[in-house]
This record gives sequence, C-alpha cells and structure tokens, in this order.
Amino acid sequence: MDQLGKCEANYVALTPLTFLKRASSVYANRTSIIYENTRFTWRQTYERCCRLASSLLSLNILKNDVISVLAPNIPAMYEMHFAVPMAGAVLNTINTRLDAKNVATILRHSEAKVFFVDYQYVPLAREALRLLMVDSQQNQTSQSPSAAPESFIPLVIVIDDVDSPKGVRLGELEYEQLIHMGNPRFVPTEIQDEWDPISLNYTSGTTSEPKGVVYSHRGAYLSTLSLILGWEMGSEPVYLWSLPMFHCNGWTFTWGVAARGGTNVCLRNTTAYDMYRNIASHKVTHMCCAPIVFNILIEAKPHERREFTSTVQVLTGGAPPPASLLEKMELLRFHVTHAYGLTEATGPALVCEWQAKWNNLPRESQAKLKARQGISVLTLADVDVKNMKTMTSVPHDGKTMGEIVLRGSSIMKGYLKDPETTSKAFKNGWFITGDVGVIHPDGYLEIKDRSKDIIISGGENISSVELESVLYRHPRVLEAAVVAMPHPRWGESPCAFLAVRENEVGRKDDVKEADIIAFCRKNLPHFMVPKKVEFLPELPKTSTGKIQKFQLRALAKAFKITDTKEVPQHHEDQVLALSRL
Repeated sequence: MDQLGKCEANYVALTPLTFLKRASSVYANRTSIIYENTRFTWRQTYERCCRLASSLLSLNILKNDVISVLAPNIPAMYEMHFAVPMAGAVLNTINTRLDAKNVATILRHSEAKVFFVDYQYVPLAREALRLLMVDSQQNQTSQSPSAAPESFIPLVIVIDDVDSPKGVRLGELEYEQLIHMGNPRFVPTEIQDEWDPISLNYTSGTTSEPKGVVYSHRGAYLSTLSLILGWEMGSEPVYLWSLPMFHCNGWTFTWGVAARGGTNVCLRNTTAYDMYRNIASHKVTHMCCAPIVFNILIEAKPHERREFTSTVQVLTGGAPPPASLLEKMELLRFHVTHAYGLTEATGPALVCEWQAKWNNLPRESQAKLKARQGISVLTLADVDVKNMKTMTSVPHDGKTMGEIVLRGSSIMKGYLKDPETTSKAFKNGWFITGDVGVIHPDGYLEIKDRSKDIIISGGENISSVELESVLYRHPRVLEAAVVAMPHPRWGESPCAFLAVRENEVGRKDDVKEADIIAFCRKNLPHFMVPKKVEFLPELPKTSTGKIQKFQLRALAKAFKITDTKEVPQHHEDQVLALSRL
C-alpha cells in the first residue's frame, strides 16, 4: 500500500471556495442574497465574485496580500469572503464598532494593500487613513529600521449601497465599478496548499490588546462542515445575518450558507424592527447572534414586532446566556442552541447538542441544559478541562473546575507577526483558551468563567458566571456583570454591576441595592452573595458586545468594605445548617 500515492484525481486541497462553485452549478437559479429590494441567484453571485477577483488581480494583488474591508452585513461583504481568496489574497474584515485609532492599527499591522470601505463608514475610514499617513511620515522622518514604506497606505475603494446608491466617494474606485470591469469567466486561483491563509481576524478580547488571528483554507473548510452538521442545518436554509460577518467570518456561515444552497438575508442594522421585519417577510429559518441580541428582541416595542408562525433556529455564543433569558426567547419562537468558541478556534468549537430525552424535562430544567456549552464540533480532535499545573484532566463531576483546552484542525494557524504569543497559546499539544469550565458526568462541558475572572474569597472559588445567571433571573435586571473587589478579611468578594429595566412609569431608581442583595440571599449560598451592588445606565462593552470587565474591576478597586468581623463566608451556610439542628 505504500506505493499508492496522491494525485490530482484523489487529492484536492480543502477550501470553502468549492462551496460557491458547487452552489453556482447545483443551485444556479436559487436565491443566494436578499438585501432590501436587491436579489441575486447563486449563478449571479459566483459571476460577481469571479469579476471582483479578476479586478483585484488587475490591481497587482499578489498571493497572500491582505485586503481589508470595513462594512456591515451587505452583499459586498458576503461576496468578498469568496472573491478575495479566489484571487489568492487574504481577507481581513474589520470590526465596524472600532474607533479610528484601532482601525489604523489594524491596517498598519496587517499591511493591507487594498481597503474597501462602505459609504456609511467613510468618515471613520478617512480619520483612520489620516492617522496612518501621519504615523508613516513620522516613521520615515525618524529613519527607524522598522519604518513603513511610503507605499504602505492602502488603495481605498468605496462600497456604495447596491440597493440605493448614495454617490459617496473616498478614492477613485467604487466597488460596483470593479464588478463591472471584471471578467465573469475568470478562473479562480487554484489553492495548491490547504494550509495557505484564507482570512485574518483581529480579536476583541476583554483582557488584552487585539491580536491578528490567521485562518487556513483547511481550517475554514472543516469548521464550516462541522457547524452545519452540528447545528443540523438542512438544505435551502434562509439565514438572517444578525451576527456580524466581521466576527470570525460570521462563524464560517459566510461559506456554510453556500454549502447548503441557502439564502443570505443581509442586514445593515440589527435593530428589533429590521430583524422582525426580515424574519416575517422572508420566512427566516436560521440566525446567529450574541446573547446581547436576545435583549433587543425581547425588549422590542409592539410597533417593532412582526408575527411569524415558524420557529427560528438560533445559534448563540459569547457570554453564557442565563437560563431565564433562554426561556424568554423560546416563548417568542426562537429555538436556541448554545455554542462556545473564540476567534482562535474559527468561531464555535463546542455546540450543546440536544438529546431527545431532555424533551420530557420541565422548561426550567431544559433552559439550564441549553446554557451548557456542550460537546466538541466534529473537526476538533479533542477537548478537555485540565489542571494547568499538572496538565491532568479534571473528574467529570460537574464541580471540579479547570482550564478548557482544545486540539484540532479548526484551530488557528497562529497570531500574525507574533511567534512568542503563538507559542504561549500552544502548550503540550493543546490550545490554551484561558476559560475555566467543568465537565458533567454526561460529558457535556460548561464554562464557569475566564481564568482571570474567578473570584477567590476566603479560599473559596466563586464563579462570576454562576452569580450573573442568578442576577439575570431578577425581573428588572437587563445587564449584569460580577467582578472581584478587595475585602479586608477575605481578600476578595463579589461586586455586582447592573443595568436595570424601566418600570411601568419609566423609572429605574426604584430598584435598590438591598433588593438585589436580598434576592441573591434567597437564591445563592451566602458566601457568593455580592457585598456591593452598583447601578450603571449601561455596562461598558467591547466592539463585539462583550462586557469589559477590566473597566469594572478598576471601579471595584476603589470601593471600600468595612471589616465587620462577620462569620467566615465559606462557613456561613454550614453555621446556618447547624443552627437548625
């Protein structure tokens, strides 16, 4: 058997680009994209991508050049997920919620050759380019060895609204011009090595500076297949783009919808009105979002809602959604599947696969099970929870916490221009996530916290996620975050930051700290009860909606707790139990 080798007939590099070519042939006349009044078929989408890829090559784009794009979930953003790698280049989708300084930093670090900008973000891009120009001139003046060359400033191409052109210009070229100029019979650059990069995504971490995460064609292909299988996405899905495509390439569903011959319902703004309107009008079957979008849908005003009869499948990730929030979504005809992932894992790495026997459980029990992060997607070779000092696996008891580690083909290639950080992320054959979790007896994993967010109080580990899930059960709590604050006796104690809903007369100040603490005492062991509750109009968030706990920690450090000689926190419940004997 050793004499049997690879050849062009039995070995082809794995790449998600094959999904589009297949869709254009098998689903040629099926609707590929809906955006307000604009409609494209899969044949048209493939042709447009070929045109754009050929135009990019005419601009002297070379293999592995980075092409950046600053745009919402519009047809052009979707098309570039295929067209850019079809030209042999690497796609860098930039978070539209960043400020000009961060955008400039990404353009500089990635050395983007072309910068596509949606008309809505022209002012942001203009300021980022100004900062980039100033920095480039300063580097040349200082004659630093690391000085950026003058040609580093990327070529700028504006994306006008395909549905209703605005005529906004920033450079000499416009997106639809490139489509028109391109060759519809262009033969895409063949992917020789599946390990070649396909995209570059910058993290929006809550604890560190953004890093450039590089995905391979192989990883993107396998991750896409894993998610459409794990989520049981059937053929002809109607997918609502409520998750930003700039977030891990839309969790790979930019490629996945093509693989299933589905319809992409593009969405410029994720308002309650726009989401409900598109769900009802186009009979949406699937959508992804962070839990923050749940509140947008749940809190929608009557005039923003639309009636729809079929159930929408929702895949959610990010911060673990509290069971109470999941239950409210179910009542609105949104069937939620919870996933866990991170940028370095090409999006979701674990999915909470539902078991038929759970259907007979009470609704509250089902919601708690859905809040678990679940089991690994198929392309992960292994997932575990380990004691990082000994690298031994924790017992499957649902209690013993350790750090979540991953291994598999969907893990990133590494961090761009950062071999030291890449090396630290890969340890003993595992990718170290920095998240703390447990494994239940049935093998399902549940995240408990970021390793930096565990609160150690009087020797007891307190999970901020567990405490937050209880706070979310309070009917007036809209947003909740728990961090450690200094305590003179126990070292640390929990401090809760809350944003609350208005009451019937539009007031928020009727919810008091004592009310929240009393609620927690009824639902938590006493050592876990927050020692302080602070109310804010809105909790600080990253550009992808993650709560910025480092800002809250800074606030909590300033709070003073008086040592009241209280009973040691981790013994309170034992004392109460003994007093009843």
